[in-house]
Amino acid sequence: MTAPTESSEPIDPREKVRTFPTSPGVYLMKDARGRVIYVGKAVNLRNRASSYFTKQAAEDFRTANLVPEIKDIDFIPVDSEVDALLLEARLIKDIQPQFNKELKDDKTFPYLEIFIREEFPRVEFTRKPRSRGTKLYGPFTNAKKLRGAIAVLQQVFRFRNCSLDIKEAEDRWRWFRPCLLASINQCTAPCNLRISREDYRRDIRKLRLFLEGKKKRLFRELREEMTAAAAELKFEKAARLRDQIKALENLNLRGDLKQHAQPEVFQVDPRRGLLGLKKIFELPNLPRRIEGMDIAHLQGGETVASCVQFIDGLPFKHGYKRFKIRTVDGVDDFASMREVVSRHFRRLQQEGEAFPDILLIDGGKGQLGAAMAALSSIGVTAPFVCSLAKREEEIFLPGDSEPRILSKHSFALRLLQYVRDESHRFAQSYHHLLRKKSTFDDTE
Repeated sequence: MTAPTESSEPIDPREKVRTFPTSPGVYLMKDARGRVIYVGKAVNLRNRASSYFTKQAAEDFRTANLVPEIKDIDFIPVDSEVDALLLEARLIKDIQPQFNKELKDDKTFPYLEIFIREEFPRVEFTRKPRSRGTKLYGPFTNAKKLRGAIAVLQQVFRFRNCSLDIKEAEDRWRWFRPCLLASINQCTAPCNLRISREDYRRDIRKLRLFLEGKKKRLFRELREEMTAAAAELKFEKAARLRDQIKALENLNLRGDLKQHAQPEVFQVDPRRGLLGLKKIFELPNLPRRIEGMDIAHLQGGETVASCVQFIDGLPFKHGYKRFKIRTVDGVDDFASMREVVSRHFRRLQQEGEAFPDILLIDGGKGQLGAAMAALSSIGVTAPFVCSLAKREEEIFLPGDSEPRILSKHSFALRLLQYVRDESHRFAQSYHHLLRKKSTFDDTE
């Protein structure tokens, strides 16, 4: 926190903020009696705190009542934006400042929830926290940044966020197929019993130390554990602990947390949606990985495509891909779909990666036919493929002359709509990205 001045005259907060660092931290605004009346977080303390002392802030309805009350301002520096997000939530909960009072007991704000009573506790973003059986952190002021923080922390602590009921004593889990989070080292895959209950819960304890601001203690314990593992010739464990320490030290290099945030799900029950798809389409197993593809046309005739990925009914942003169409001249959705499907599945085949359980094409019978032709041309045995046409929400299946019409209240349809809409959004977002560049760069 900033050191008190030796002068008898207090420094005007407008002048004081100019001395703030440009690094992450939390700022505390105080009234004439020295009481903290507002707590906020910042990636750049100087810029963020200074923004309250502008004409716009004085007139903005969100800050107009706060600004005249600010008689002093201090800050607490932290190492990263993640630390700032967590410290802000802890301070608001402890101090309950006057102008943060909207967060008090308001269950519509987001929380991070750990299901501590489970054998392998899962970690979730929630707006409806449980009244018992879990450990809550929050409330937080920014949903997207909390989602981004969870994604970043998952890269460090490798916890699960699926809804599986995993029991160490149930041997059936040894044959369970983990999701892609395991293959990219963002989950230790307790669903496949690749980690013991004891070790997994030890990782959750480390996560809780971090969430509670006990970083020095966490680093000390990690280094002690790493040294002990090396002395016992447990080199794989020592290497994992070394990587965990390095990842924690590099949290400040992660960039804007919003970039890591997973899209938020509205009116979709993932589990019921997946069960509905299995039943309606008579699938042999519950689908776990769904990919959705869409074609988009940009200004000037350029054509791009998107591929979004859902795991266990939820969007998996790290699996999203964009494509620039290379072989098609002009506007030809069918040819563009053939190209992107063949490129994507050829890459999966060459890299030995599993195919999705469901491939969803945005469009009607023509787009579906193009996708099936692409798979056939490269000798790939197709997964379950369908297309969803937006106008009437008709579902087309290979070989069926008539579309399937599901109830608009169907959980299965809602999940397919969400995948389709997300693939469309992601394709269109490529437009805005490319408009900022002078040339096209292939991403896939």
